[in-house]
Amino acid sequence: MTDLERQLQGYRLTTAEILYRLPDHPGLLQSFLWQKLDLAPRFPELHRFLDFWTRNIEGPLHSVRVASTAVVKPAELRLCAGEFRLH
Repeated sequence: MTDLERQLQGYRLTTAEILYRLPDHPGLLQSFLWQKLDLAPRFPELHRFLDFWTRNIEGPLHSVRVASTAVVKPAELRLCAGEFRLH
């Protein structure tokens, strides 16, 4: 399935900021950004990635912050109160 087909089926651009602890220095946090088309609000792709992370990567997760927005959406129309012309 192409990205456009997925977006038309309700997939949204999802960005997750993942904070995790460094294995050798557990007092320090490192940031990782993940971005993919996913279905809100369940986010199955993100959950699949986080499951992979906990099974295969040594850095334990601290927190995950998620933002999601529709890429394909209706056009926005606004009325203008004035007109400016430049020569």
